[in-house]
Amino acid sequence: MHHVMFDIDGTLIESYQFDSDCFVAAIKEVTGLSVDSNWERYPHATDRGILMTLIERQLPQYDLASLEQQVKAVFIRNIKQHISDHPVREIAGARNFMAQLLDSDQFTVSLATGGWGETALLKLQSAGFDTSRLQLTSSNDHHARTGIMKIARHQVGEVSEGSLTYFGDALWDVNACRSLGVNLVIIGNRVEHHQQLPNYLDVDAALRFVIGGGA
Repeated sequence: MHHVMFDIDGTLIESYQFDSDCFVAAIKEVTGLSVDSNWERYPHATDRGILMTLIERQLPQYDLASLEQQVKAVFIRNIKQHISDHPVREIAGARNFMAQLLDSDQFTVSLATGGWGETALLKLQSAGFDTSRLQLTSSNDHHARTGIMKIARHQVGEVSEGSLTYFGDALWDVNACRSLGVNLVIIGNRVEHHQQLPNYLDVDAALRFVIGGGA
């Protein structure tokens, strides 16, 4: 049994840029602060982790629970407005690849995103994913990407060492998988990796990376 775990923004759906823009706008509306949107400069590139860093560096007057509640509400509104005008597009072949994994008895599937769960579901549904079949762990569950991944892994049940493959698209995915010793496949060209695909149209190639386990 192989456990296949997916990031969402930039990995399953074409949402990275507008998601980032909506998040920055939400923080600005709530706090008045114009934030640095190069998330690689933050210790934890997750929605909760970014807010924690902002409190430490620039917003000491806020507590995390209050700031998260306020920013999340505006962020959800921003995402809903955006996708009502611009439906989200999948990364080519992502829904088909996901369905093949879910329909097979060889794989367990989970989602582990640094975004909040509420907006993740909105975006996936807009892109045509059947979210009723998907098990999601998000920034609602932990501030660190490695923590999110550990929770996602636990929620699908025990899996043998080395049988987990993570699909991501960014430097923080590379770092998290290196830290946890997880087999990684990068989608797109935002970062270079020895296992890399432009999309999911070549299902056989994607499955070779999963079953090969990094070999």
